[in-house]
Amino acid sequence: MLFPLLYALATAAFGGAVLRLLLRQELKVGLEIALGLLLLLLFETLCYKVMLGYLGFCLFSLACLLAYWKLTVSGLLPVQEKAVLITGCDSGFGHALAKYLDELGFTVFAGVLFLNGPGAQDLKRCGSDRLTVLQMDVTNSQQISQSFESVKAQVKDKGLWGIVNNAGVLEIPADAELIPMNTYKHCMEVNFFGAVEVTKVFLPLLRQTKGRLISVSSLAGSVPIMRTVAYNASKAALSMFSNTLRYELASWGVKVAIIQPSGFKTGILGTIDQWNQQYTKIFQQLSPEVRKDYGDSYLNLLKEQYTAFQSGTSEGLQPVLKDILTALLANNPRRLYTPGSGAFLIQFLHHNFPTFISDFIIFQLLNLIQNVPDGAKQKGVYQ
Repeated sequence: MLFPLLYALATAAFGGAVLRLLLRQELKVGLEIALGLLLLLLFETLCYKVMLGYLGFCLFSLACLLAYWKLTVSGLLPVQEKAVLITGCDSGFGHALAKYLDELGFTVFAGVLFLNGPGAQDLKRCGSDRLTVLQMDVTNSQQISQSFESVKAQVKDKGLWGIVNNAGVLEIPADAELIPMNTYKHCMEVNFFGAVEVTKVFLPLLRQTKGRLISVSSLAGSVPIMRTVAYNASKAALSMFSNTLRYELASWGVKVAIIQPSGFKTGILGTIDQWNQQYTKIFQQLSPEVRKDYGDSYLNLLKEQYTAFQSGTSEGLQPVLKDILTALLANNPRRLYTPGSGAFLIQFLHHNFPTFISDFIIFQLLNLIQNVPDGAKQKGVYQ
């Protein structure tokens, strides 16, 4: 009599949880969900009849937990003119996201660095009357404050449903020793401090709605990727900031999510001319000693990385846009989303495998160029 009672209790608990979702209108029953529940019922019968004892009951209980998690994650809230602020909408993820959310019926506030630039003009031309383009350099406190007043005046007592901290810069890929200090500072100012200040200023509007705070970080914010250390460090700081806020804002009902995409073609690398100009500046500021140790052949190979970086990125931005939408509207959004080819796998390898194994596999997956400075070869450091 023990196991029939256990199965009955587990089924009743799962059924009650699903009924609660239905009553709170957090779940819409469609064909996919109905088939899933039917399969769960059949699995219960299999566990009870075939896998006798505690093993079958444990497997059924685990299936119930997974099914409930899937239901709560997949259930999306209605748009209902929810207002969302997005930074960095001149190009890339921000530009595409502003258009995407506007088409879905969101009220969109798109912050741009250049109000008269081509990205801003395109949003003004193609967007609906729900889309507002704001002059907002995230390193400029005055522009952030002015944007806050503008948004506050428009949303009034409705508040702001979402903040998407997307604005970011990569600067130039090079070894940590070669990167100028002003590059480190600029990455931190835009990618981290800018997001912190935007979040702090706009949080009162977000707490009003018990909405969503979303940070577009990067795979490089979790996995160390060679020659992008200034970018990596700033994105790691952004991820930690967001993770901490996830705890602190829970008492306000605000949910926090991090997006860590793999490589996508967003324009963050700039043009080949801009790339060459930045490398010229780097080479000019190197001391004679450092330049000699690295060698001109090594430095020139760095300069030729542009094609390799571009070829390692994906064209379509839809995986990122869909994950951000899910983070905005899911009843219980995940802490972390990893859109893009290999993003989840690379993080899993880095955090769970022995270092020598994960390093080897990640180098192959990312197709990293393992050039060696001339000085290291001459001194026999690298064998």
